[in-house]
Amino acid sequence: MPSEFALIDRHFVRPTPQTVLGPGDDCALLSPSPGMELAITTDMLVEGTHFLADTDPRQLGWKTLAVNLSDLAAMGAQPRWALLAGSLPAAREDWLSAFGAGLFACAQRFTVDLIGGDTTRGPLNLCITALGELPAGSALRRDQAKPSDDIWLSGRPGLAALALAHLQQRVVLPDELAAPCLAALQQPQPRVELGLALRQRRLARAAIDVSDGLLGDLQHILDRSRLAAALFLADLPSLPAGIDPALARRCQLAGGDDYELLFLAAPAQRVEVAALADELGLPLARIGRTMVGPPGACTVFSADGQPLPIDHRGYDHFG
Repeated sequence: MPSEFALIDRHFVRPTPQTVLGPGDDCALLSPSPGMELAITTDMLVEGTHFLADTDPRQLGWKTLAVNLSDLAAMGAQPRWALLAGSLPAAREDWLSAFGAGLFACAQRFTVDLIGGDTTRGPLNLCITALGELPAGSALRRDQAKPSDDIWLSGRPGLAALALAHLQQRVVLPDELAAPCLAALQQPQPRVELGLALRQRRLARAAIDVSDGLLGDLQHILDRSRLAAALFLADLPSLPAGIDPALARRCQLAGGDDYELLFLAAPAQRVEVAALADELGLPLARIGRTMVGPPGACTVFSADGQPLPIDHRGYDHFG
């Protein structure tokens, strides 16, 4: 049986061209670019809570890093480095090889160095700490939204939640619909290019990635910016036809694992945001607006302009 350090060397040590000193010592050594701030985030994925036991390890490797890069994207940061810590029930070479391949495929796509980490025996639990950088004072913070800002949303939130419902046999999706939903759940695409463009072009004031549900994550911005909001169901990107409307609405508004960007921008930026959507080939929908009101309050309006009762606004691990 290979040792812990042999497994790390075999599956998780690669060249680190952006790094002064990578894996192999007590600490990595980094050199941020002059005039830049570091953006640092960490996320944990636990078997049975964040992914199913039979999840493909290559896809899980991609997702483990991607969900952290999504946080960096929401701040407008350029991803640069990551550390991986995990507990494993067993040292299975085939599983580790596939997981590492997925992880490094994501790292290569977004130019990230894996610079260290730790591993131990225990229930399957994966934790990434990701670091990015951006010019000092330029981050897209949650507390910077203003009254009458437009609320924008990338992609098609709800697909990942539909996939989970399909895997849990709460709904049966036809193959042609299951495929894109499963891709959204198992191999999310962090919107790094969008986040960078929003920050570099000063198109957005505030942003957040949608990981725990659209309404729940929007509330974080509203709470921090001391604002209320109105959201218009008819303006949300539509889910495929043939889905039960109640399930579709729940997936759109409260489903997790989307890793799309929700951002707030001044109405004067509408033309530029629409042009950015065309440039990136990424749908960007204007779904609501902020207003003065009770901080965190968000009213969802139906297509006929009536407020809708919402009984579930997102995922809460301890809710």
